[in-house]
Amino acid sequence: MPQRFSLSVIVPVWREAETIEATLASLQALLSSGDEQRHEIIVVDGGSDDGTASQARPFCDRVIVSEPGRAVQMNAGAAVASGDVLLFLHADTRLPASALDRLADFAVSPAAWGRFDVRLTGNRRLFRVIAWFMNRRSRLTGIATGDQGMFIRRSVFEALGGFARIPLMEDVEICGRLKPVSRPFCISDPVITDSRRWQKHGPWRTVFLMWRIRWRYWRGESPEALAKLYRADVRNAD
Repeated sequence: MPQRFSLSVIVPVWREAETIEATLASLQALLSSGDEQRHEIIVVDGGSDDGTASQARPFCDRVIVSEPGRAVQMNAGAAVASGDVLLFLHADTRLPASALDRLADFAVSPAAWGRFDVRLTGNRRLFRVIAWFMNRRSRLTGIATGDQGMFIRRSVFEALGGFARIPLMEDVEICGRLKPVSRPFCISDPVITDSRRWQKHGPWRTVFLMWRIRWRYWRGESPEALAKLYRADVRNAD
């Protein structure tokens, strides 16, 4: 019998009115396959002006509004969460059907945190190759990214002070503090992440940008400077 545990799914959003209903309806259906009373969905809106919050409200347990910024929004969601396990999920990412069973395995493990493998939508072979490298790199380094559906025991998250209040690389930064606590619990059943970003800006351009930002972060450049680089590159690609 699966281990009973309580899960808080925290979804930071900004201008997701077109897709948020479908995302949350899918998540609701998944959680209803377990003990609904022990799980919750918290949407944290960063001040959207397209009605995202009102669209989300019927499909989740709670909507809160915070300052914009993914780290700030995720911390705000965690502050009101009641679950033993906090799962931080991007609005364009879907959990696998086996997610509750795999998270129940995590709940009885000694690990403090973990992540899923990832698969990108679309039939392009290149997307499968990109996902393979993302998953392989994550297993080798013990570093996860937000696209992989990171989950953390609430007690550990609170002890570490949550995500650093930085505009970029908050996922990589917290992994650096989580790794001394435990290696990540890796779930091979993949989350499905929308490839719209890769399609819009071009797969190779996006790969190069992500690796350039990661390399410069490891060299010590500030997240603020890297956020400016990211925004400038995205604007130039539009």
